[in-house]
Amino acid sequence: MVRNSIVNHSILSKFKPRQLVLLGITTSLPAVGVLVSQVFNSHVLQMGEKQTQQVVAPEIKTVTALGRLEPRGEVIKLSAPIASSQGSRLKKLLVEEGDTVKAGQVIAILDNSDTLKAAYDKASEAVQVSRANLAKVKAGAKVGEIDAQKAEIARVQAQSLGEERAQQETVFRLEAQWEGDKAAQRATIKRLEAELNNAQSEFRRYEQLYKEGAISQSNFDSKRLSIDTLTQQLSEARANFERTNTTGNRQIQEAKAVLSRIKATSSKQVTSAEATLNKIAEVRPVDVAAVSAELRQAIAAQKEAKANFEQAFVKAPIDGVIFKINTRSGETVSNDGIVEIGQVNQMMVIAEVYQSNISKIKLGQKVRVTSNSLNSELQGNVELIGWQVRRQNIINSDPSDNIDSRVVEVRVKLDEPSSQKAAKLTNLQVKAVFKL
Repeated sequence: MVRNSIVNHSILSKFKPRQLVLLGITTSLPAVGVLVSQVFNSHVLQMGEKQTQQVVAPEIKTVTALGRLEPRGEVIKLSAPIASSQGSRLKKLLVEEGDTVKAGQVIAILDNSDTLKAAYDKASEAVQVSRANLAKVKAGAKVGEIDAQKAEIARVQAQSLGEERAQQETVFRLEAQWEGDKAAQRATIKRLEAELNNAQSEFRRYEQLYKEGAISQSNFDSKRLSIDTLTQQLSEARANFERTNTTGNRQIQEAKAVLSRIKATSSKQVTSAEATLNKIAEVRPVDVAAVSAELRQAIAAQKEAKANFEQAFVKAPIDGVIFKINTRSGETVSNDGIVEIGQVNQMMVIAEVYQSNISKIKLGQKVRVTSNSLNSELQGNVELIGWQVRRQNIINSDPSDNIDSRVVEVRVKLDEPSSQKAAKLTNLQVKAVFKL
């Protein structure tokens, strides 16, 4: 050991002090590196454990969904009955947007109300005639009754003749009006054609002057605009002529059809009255039964005429507010109906909840409703959870959102204060926040 020490000392004595320092550092570097690596790895492991302990999934406390405001029962598009709305026009509109109406309240009258009223009156008169005939048959044959029946025949004939003449005058009036309208439209078309020809000639002259630099671009363009305007006016006039021709022809055909029905009905009434006169001399059970059947038929026709007449009066089906008017007085009944009505005293939110979240929604669950258009939040509760998964209809403005999501409709009933705030905001897009 002493010898080794002497040898080592002799060896070290051959190196300079600076070389010895470098040699010591070089010799200790591997050990130091191992020590540093162990310390660093231990620190990293400790930091990882701390981060693992700190990262905890946040607890989900709400579910958010897009929705829209609707009145209870949705928005009803109220139209005329199918039998009355085909080709019918609105004679009078009795409400305005924002009006509150009651169930059964008349909100509009169709233009065929007068015709249907006349048919109803006529059917009511036929019932009275049938009742009178039945009473006469039951009372037995008398000279006075025979004379009365003859008078009835004369009355029916006179009434029928008067109705036929009145309807014939209507046909003549419509034909004259139709011819007058067509003549006026033809005159307008000829005038516009002449003005267009003149404008085209003027345009060609100005075009040559423009090419020669004699006039400005604006003057040249004004002539071109005149041609375009007159061309458009001529097209509209021709279209008006076609509409006038079609409408006039239809009105005349309808009037003639009414005249034919009047003649047919009158003939039947006269025939029936004459038959009653022939049978009145003898009172038989079969006669009583026949007249009774006629009375029942007349009553049925009266009920039908009354039902048709009542269809000319469009009534509100529910208590509610008029949201929108789609057909005004004088217009043909629109495909969208006459008015849109809803019950704003109880507003609802139709929320579209993603199918992945629907299991978290429960009946009676509290819901907060927000929108940039609302001054404050609305409050409500889940009233109904839909039974179908469907495609999303309400789309967020964020382009990164999925626009083909599958959702379930959830109906939220707003409380009374919230319903009052939302009463005038039907179809407003809102955000519904369901508290879990």
